[in-house]
Amino acid sequence: MARMSDALMAVLRCPVTGSALIQDGEELVSSANGPEGTPLRYPIEEGIALLLPPERLDA
Repeated sequence: MARMSDALMAVLRCPVTGSALIQDGEELVSSANGPEGTPLRYPIEEGIALLLPPERLDA
């Protein structure tokens, strides 16, 4: 599991809520709830965070 650097995590923001992101295993999780009332989750694939809104990830 790749750990994102502290410097990168300091500037990354959730594209939907604008909140800070927290790494949870192989995902980044928004620190604020999204439109559905739950934190949004973004996968990390091969060390690259896929910061697309959830509806774009399913397309």
